Amino acid sequence: MSEQTASIRISLQNAGEAQSLFGPQDGFLKIIESEIPAVIDSREAEITIRGAEREVDMLGQLFGVLLSLIRSGYILSERDIQYAVELAKDFRADQLLDLFKGEITTTFRGKPIRVKTIGQKHYVTTIKKRDIVFGIGPAGTGKTYLAVVLAVTALKEGSVKRIVLTRPAVEAGESLGFLPGDLQEKVDPYLRPLYDALYDVMGPDQVAKALERGLIEIAPLAYMRGRTLDDSFIILDEAQNTTPEQMKMFLTRLGFGSKMVITGDVTQIDLPRGKKSGLIEAKTILSGIDELGFVYFAEQDVVRHSLVQKIIVAYERSAENLE
Repeated sequence: MSEQTASIRISLQNAGEAQSLFGPQDGFLKIIESEIPAVIDSREAEITIRGAEREVDMLGQLFGVLLSLIRSGYILSERDIQYAVELAKDFRADQLLDLFKGEITTTFRGKPIRVKTIGQKHYVTTIKKRDIVFGIGPAGTGKTYLAVVLAVTALKEGSVKRIVLTRPAVEAGESLGFLPGDLQEKVDPYLRPLYDALYDVMGPDQVAKALERGLIEIAPLAYMRGRTLDDSFIILDEAQNTTPEQMKMFLTRLGFGSKMVITGDVTQIDLPRGKKSGLIEAKTILSGIDELGFVYFAEQDVVRHSLVQKIIVAYERSAENLE
């Protein structure tokens, strides 16, 4: 028995809407057609969709949501379309409306910073609610970037007095002492991604001023020992490369009025063989503490180039086959 066929028509306000909807050189339309099999036609100010009932309903919801975003001034990217299509397959495209509406803050150039995926939204909400949050998942999911954005927002609002950013300097091993230059110069390459996120939100001049005044501190994890950090927003990046001792040392630095965000990707551990990852251990040991937040990102949350997402998935498949 063949499935019910259906068709729907969607009215557009003008030809410009079709352009925004279908993308440059119809690029967005091609992505949609390659993922959801149905015939999509557009004439002047009307789109007609024909095909199996289920697919037509999916596309009806998808186009309705995309049009609503366009009409509220949102500029769609290829990445947004891909994510919207994934959601539309489960009839969840309407979740995008809520997602893209609010902005967390703006970059120093005035560009709005918004969450791009449901995983990211959950992460931001959890960080606002909990004092210690673990963000675990693949590269490109915005774990560090969003944590830095929220830290800067908290500093601007006055809910914290300073930001402390740290990473374990694993790649350098113990040979940090043999590198030329002062500590700042030695450590910078490992901390570069943290600077990049700060520059994006605050601009290089403001970052330089904040570092000078001690409002922002960027240091290797070893420099956290023996301190208690009050009224601070503390981010530990690349936490998969901490040892269990380092992780415990870090977590117990939490002072009053502080927040901690720990980010890491358990598939990219650079520790010497035989060394356990403090992040993996923390997941097991601390899972029973309700006040802690654990947020897990999936490859659907990758917000880099679509090719990056495909590369991550391919590596994951290969790893599963090896196990």
